[in-house]
Amino acid sequence: MEHSSFKEKVVIITGASSGIGRELAFQLASQGAWLSLAARSTERLEMVKRECERLGGKAIGIPTDVGELVQCEALIRQTVDRYTRLDMLVNNAGITMFANFEDVRDPGIFEKLMRINYLGSVYCTSYALPYLKQTEGRIVGISSLTGKTGVPTRSGYAASKHAMAGFFDSLRIEVAQYKISVTMIYPGFVATAVREQALGEDGKSVGRSTVKESEVMPVDQCARIILRAATQRKREVVMTLRGKIGMWLKLIAPGFVDRIARRAIHSGR
Repeated sequence: MEHSSFKEKVVIITGASSGIGRELAFQLASQGAWLSLAARSTERLEMVKRECERLGGKAIGIPTDVGELVQCEALIRQTVDRYTRLDMLVNNAGITMFANFEDVRDPGIFEKLMRINYLGSVYCTSYALPYLKQTEGRIVGISSLTGKTGVPTRSGYAASKHAMAGFFDSLRIEVAQYKISVTMIYPGFVATAVREQALGEDGKSVGRSTVKESEVMPVDQCARIILRAATQRKREVVMTLRGKIGMWLKLIAPGFVDRIARRAIHSGR
């Protein structure tokens, strides 16, 4: 199947108002995809919708908080009502954190991280699955290298991404009989604004990036890799060379991988 195969394919993208989700929407729109864009910000969704239409795709924006079960059900229902089918679900919505566990003053951030990053994917997938069975569709989960190995200051984020990985690895086996593919994506640092909204030790956004944004993967490159993997129905993609080496080293020298993770967080790249 060629990379242009998303023409007139119905694709839901959560977290579509910024970062990886927005760039995926733009690249899919340029291929003629029919998009359902979900995020909490109505204003930013409308801006992304208009740009997708300018690029040649169809698009609807559906304000959605994926941490709310009823809103996830409405997202899927409204998408199918509009387009009559569903070909791909991209579970991209997510939030992160920046705090050592011992410094966290509001443990409620762990529930919020789990609800958005993990349960949001579960909720959307649950309602989308009957329609994806009809089209032999695709499910894509946007995780992180922290979904493979824990890193300091990201304990709650890593936990939610590990949960996400376990869920989709299990689901992949269950839905193989319906020819539905499940592709897990494990990016490293990508140049997005997600870290500016990271939850700090008090449960509020830190309001700044802790990463050297100019020295990390451009978001357009990340989106191209994701769409190529989805097209080829790959099982998973670990994006960076450092990540791939780290997965191998973790089997034989886990302590060394811990030191690499610590240096990566402290250097911000």
